[in-house]
This record gives sequence, C-alpha cells and structure tokens, in this order.
Amino acid sequence: MNFVIVFGPQAVGKMTVGQHLAEKTGLKLFHNHMSIDLVSSFFDYGTPAGKRLVSLIRQEIFEEVSQSDLKGLIFTFVWAFDLQSDWDYIGQISNLFESRGGTVYLVELEADLEERKQRNTTENRLRHKPSKRDIEWSEGQLIATHEKYRLNSRPGEISHPNYMKINTMDLDAEQTARMIQDRFGL
Repeated sequence: MNFVIVFGPQAVGKMTVGQHLAEKTGLKLFHNHMSIDLVSSFFDYGTPAGKRLVSLIRQEIFEEVSQSDLKGLIFTFVWAFDLQSDWDYIGQISNLFESRGGTVYLVELEADLEERKQRNTTENRLRHKPSKRDIEWSEGQLIATHEKYRLNSRPGEISHPNYMKINTMDLDAEQTARMIQDRFGL
C-alpha cells in the first residue's frame, strides 16, 4: 500500500498533479476538496460542524483504504507549518498507513503567489472544486492564508526518508507527476 501526501499552498497544483499521478500509477486520488465540498453542501467548512464532518469523512476513508487491497492512495493537503496540529495530523495519518504495512511518500509543491493566483482560475480547478468558483472569494482566501501561515517548509525541516520538494513554476502537472513517479518508483 502506497500513501502519497501531496501538499503545498492553495492553487499550487496539488489536485492536478494528483490526477496525473493517479492516471500513471493506478493509485486512487482523494483530493482535499472531495470532503470539503461534500460537507459544504450542509455546513461551512469553517464551522465546528463542518470541520468535524470533514475530519470524520477523511479518517473513515483512510481507515478503509489502509486495510484494503487497493494499490494505494494520493491525498492532497494544505499544511500550515507553523501549526503543530497540522504536523500532528500528517504524523497521525502517516502512522495509520505505516502501521498497516504501507509506505508513505511526502511530496511538497511550491510556486509563487502570482502564479498561484493565475492557477486559481483554471478550468480543471473550477470543475472539480465547486467552492472555488467564486473567484473573488477564492483569491481572497488564497491571499489571506498566504499572509497568515507558512505553507512551505524550510530547508531541512522535513526529514522523512520518502520526501521530495518540487517548485512547479516552470513545470506542468504531467511533468511534475512523472518526477514523483520516477523518484519513488510508483
């Protein structure tokens, strides 16, 4: 069982890279908005009920996949490096898969804010993430999160043996997915 966590700031390309990686490897993609947008039909993600339900859905998917005969899972996540709770969450879900014999791969994507603003409006993003279709709101959230949190790691901060960081500024999602596949032999 392979568990690939693709993380980075909003609109860096996590889902699109995950789509290409899933196509190349046969791993299933569980991008973070699959749970967020489902719950948002009932409760705003920022509310206690919304956060609890998103967490519950993700945990149940992880539990079932980690015990299944699936080849593996790709999960996307916005990791705030200045929040201990995000470090703990990555540790918790990684430990779940590792405790069941899985291998965890950490893939960090980065791109500058102006590039991410452009990517925030791409057709693929808007098709798969209904909550991002209000572009003014979405860009505001992207900027606010960029200003409030540190969304990329510092050099040497992540010591996981199966870790790579990719600057996607001059790469398309296909190239990035190929780099991940090649590096980890997926």
